[in-house]
Amino acid sequence: MGNTPAQDDRSRYVWRDLLQRWSDEWLDPVLHEQERAEPFPAAVRRARWLGSTGATGEELDALEKRLGVSLPPSYRQFLLISNGWLNTTPDIHHILPAHEVGWTRDLDPELVTDWTEGYQGAERVGDEEYFLYGEAQSPTTLRPEYLPHTLKISHTPNATDVYLLNPCVLTPDGEWEAWYLAHWLPGAVRYPSFWDLMNGEYEDFHGER
Repeated sequence: MGNTPAQDDRSRYVWRDLLQRWSDEWLDPVLHEQERAEPFPAAVRRARWLGSTGATGEELDALEKRLGVSLPPSYRQFLLISNGWLNTTPDIHHILPAHEVGWTRDLDPELVTDWTEGYQGAERVGDEEYFLYGEAQSPTTLRPEYLPHTLKISHTPNATDVYLLNPCVLTPDGEWEAWYLAHWLPGAVRYPSFWDLMNGEYEDFHGER
């Protein structure tokens, strides 16, 4: 008998290992410079875990019903492991729990307006340039028309740094393109999936500590 989809996801997306390493490095005063350490609650430090209890299948079914879409596999599996998350980096303070996730156009209409107005009159980026990921990618290769349709999954107070999931670009296995949009970038750093984004963010965090 073959694996179920849930078993396949657990094998493919090793969230617990990645998130535990991330937690350990944030919370270790030797690995992480004390002056940059976040004031995490004592309970978080004792648990050595920056996440929370995983969402239930029923909670994620309710989220999908509210949104009217099926969540991308790596993001759904992440929420099953941890329904929300504290800092990934100093710039992203909170990955939202399932009940706070929503479409960017509803949660942050000003973000959509600011970026789409900023790109008015710009020539649309072609596929050859747009679907270039990794170090060769330029943050300016943004398609602002996708922004209203993105899912906002993080929040940082008083900042525009945000993680977005873009259902307008899908992989054959159902992953949505993932964006890191920031005030200091001339656009967004984009990844083929949420799993790829989080691994990229961890590598940046790991290299800067």
